[in-house]
Amino acid sequence: MQLQWYASTLSHYLGVAIAIAGAMWLTNRVLRLLGLRGDAAMGLALVVPWLLGFLIWNVGPIAASLYFSFTDYNILQTPNFVGLANYERLLGGDPNFWPSVRLTMAYAALTVPIGLAGSVLAAIMLNQGVKGIGLWRTLYYLPAILPAFVTALLWRLMFLPTRSGLVNAATEPIWSLFGDKPPGWFLDRDMLLWGFVIMSFWGVFGANTVIVLAGLKNIPRDLYEAASVDGAGVVARLRHITLPQLSPTLFYLVVMGIIAAVQIFDQPLFIQLPPGSPAFLNVYLYSQGFTFFQMGYASAIAWFMFVVILLLTLGVFRSSEAWVYYESEGRK
Repeated sequence: MQLQWYASTLSHYLGVAIAIAGAMWLTNRVLRLLGLRGDAAMGLALVVPWLLGFLIWNVGPIAASLYFSFTDYNILQTPNFVGLANYERLLGGDPNFWPSVRLTMAYAALTVPIGLAGSVLAAIMLNQGVKGIGLWRTLYYLPAILPAFVTALLWRLMFLPTRSGLVNAATEPIWSLFGDKPPGWFLDRDMLLWGFVIMSFWGVFGANTVIVLAGLKNIPRDLYEAASVDGAGVVARLRHITLPQLSPTLFYLVVMGIIAAVQIFDQPLFIQLPPGSPAFLNVYLYSQGFTFFQMGYASAIAWFMFVVILLLTLGVFRSSEAWVYYESEGRK
């Protein structure tokens, strides 16, 4: 039985390979007949299979989701066009939608600057000739390669509300000084946001630190030497040399951090939140589409997320003219 499965799979792969090769050969022949040179025709022929794959597996689903957002599609029945009903529902008729938006936006507003500030500070410290820099890079980057399920399970155990939770066991004396008990973190509606911020900081801190450290290595040392000769202190060098030279790297991390924060999905999906608490927007989208099978409404939420990410990203790009510095062109 297993041998038959392997043979069937191999035959499918061979069939796809033959189809791709045939499409490339046919495209090459057609382009040559149209008068294109050999190199140009061959180049386009090589691109065509991947372009078709992009259109089928990327552009196709995107267009389908846009269409479904204007229908009442629920997987089981033929979609019926309902106009803007799904968008009207999410903008004013769904009591659970806007709490999810507020939770997601609050998470993004906290995790992006906190994670970026911590990464810059750690990278600057590691850039001061620390011994074993390769080992530190590896240790910092390790959390970024852990599966989301492992990260969620780890922090769920660490944030247990009882003394068996490592975080509460370590911080209980501090809380007792204020006459309070350790929080419930993921089981407490008032603290779950901070729990996710801390978990996210641990996850992205290392990867961002490695990227910032690479940016610091590209800053010419003679700039610091010239500034020291002119009497510039540590703060002045940080403000007028390090941060401007590092601004393209920070710009990239801000954009990617915003996109990742708004789209957070894996960790909240694996961590059970307290009853009555709002879900993160991507998890709410998933529940509407794959738990309640309201694919039309889920598609509308997805396009709302796209617009939010687009506006936030455009805002960062627009503001970059004031704070991003490119050495060859000045500020842009």
